[in-house]
Amino acid sequence: MKKIHILLSALSLAAAAPATLSAQNNFQLVEESMSNPDNTPAPVYPVPSDRQLKWNETEFYAFFHYGMNTYTNQEWGTGMERETVFAPTQKPDPKQWLEVAKKAHMKGGIAVVKHHDGFCLWPTATTEHCTRNSSGYGKDVDIPKDFADAARELNMKYGFYVSPWDLSSPYWGKKDSNGNYTDEYARLVFLPQCAELAQYGKDQFEMWFDGATGGDYAGGYGSYTTSEKRTIDNSQTYYDIPNLRDSIHNLLPDVVMWGVGDEVRWIGNENGYSGQTCWSMGDGEAGSEYAWMWAAGESDARSTKGWFWDSNLDNEVKTAETLFKMYLETVGRNATLLLNLPPNRAGLIDDSVAEQMEALGDLLDKRLGTDLAKSATVTADCTREAMGNGNYEAGNLIDGNKDTYWATPDGSKKAVIELKWDTPQTVRYVSLMEYIKLGQRIKKFKIETSEDGVTFTKRGGNQATTTVGYKRIIPLNGSTAEYSTDGYMAKAIRITIENSRSCPLLHTIEVF
Repeated sequence: MKKIHILLSALSLAAAAPATLSAQNNFQLVEESMSNPDNTPAPVYPVPSDRQLKWNETEFYAFFHYGMNTYTNQEWGTGMERETVFAPTQKPDPKQWLEVAKKAHMKGGIAVVKHHDGFCLWPTATTEHCTRNSSGYGKDVDIPKDFADAARELNMKYGFYVSPWDLSSPYWGKKDSNGNYTDEYARLVFLPQCAELAQYGKDQFEMWFDGATGGDYAGGYGSYTTSEKRTIDNSQTYYDIPNLRDSIHNLLPDVVMWGVGDEVRWIGNENGYSGQTCWSMGDGEAGSEYAWMWAAGESDARSTKGWFWDSNLDNEVKTAETLFKMYLETVGRNATLLLNLPPNRAGLIDDSVAEQMEALGDLLDKRLGTDLAKSATVTADCTREAMGNGNYEAGNLIDGNKDTYWATPDGSKKAVIELKWDTPQTVRYVSLMEYIKLGQRIKKFKIETSEDGVTFTKRGGNQATTTVGYKRIIPLNGSTAEYSTDGYMAKAIRITIENSRSCPLLHTIEVF
């Protein structure tokens, strides 16, 4: 199939300056030098790009599945739904969605603005199957605009989910007389839709593309009687992904592209957990120490029974306790958590969901809100020599600055760090954060506590204390499900790094 240039030409992107470095390569060009005046540790490749780092720092954010399926009580629509079926009982309020997410301490959200049924939640120029032809409160709704405006007002990150698969489009999966796929869908529909969404703001942090590649096909807009099976055999070629990726990155320099950009990965389940061993490279729940591309994990999970709100069913909202466990098993295991909060038919997050989000925020405040490490004295048995502007002392671990870090000398893959208090503290969790700008390194560690500052006891139960990555939170009682009411009394905590790919680097230790 010939290369498609419509996205570039439509937005005059050909004149845009090309990216100086492909985020997919994850290799940094550095000027050759015979010296290292600051004694900076050498990178352990692969390393994340700037946009990948900014994305990882979002940590916990919301998914908002809302659209035609909300009004048909379906998880997957057919593409044959009349536009007037999208009928909110009042004007949808994306600001309320994000306010609910913010109470749970989420830092942003991704709005589903086009699902597989093809209905667009903005008055797009690419199809009549959109809000322009809805009625009442649904007519001319522009969810991307309202969502982006609300996110900026609330100082939250935002992005959009747009399905490549489109059950409503007569162009999707279409073949010519020779049995070859045509370029009409990508050229006339999908790429222009992505370009339209990019215009809602250069500050988007993620654009989400699901991986569905075909199935039962309804026949397209305006044709509600045909039904057939259509699939595609190569999504990279069919959707012209290289062109899409480069064009969107030129428009949105900080956006990561889930599903097509090779920048972040699906963690491998929709149940809100990652592997206890979790590398930011490779695939699935555990990743791989030996993979050559940086692709940290994202866990997409539901707060209710389904992805979309179903007015005919009990939506079975998960409790704050269940969601806190999910948080520990994703954000606390070197992944991000994308938690779905489905708006109801009024275009609002239901009170039953909002209540649990507020309760979750309270739990996060209570259990992970007061960092005891800030009042500790911290020491390490080995520290990299400070030279020039370099500073690698243990005090960097508790200074609250993500840009300073502790490091060992080259060749030292083991170390012992101790935090001590004058009086015993009640402790339940320890959080570690690697300085991943220079790569993920730690392969094995252990945590011990001491009530008298002399005799130490290993904590963490059967938790696999292997990888750390961006963030690792260890429940000292060994359970992500059971909160330790009494905790452990500790005058000292010892963190022993037992193995690392290279000299270990940590920028933050927190104790709760």
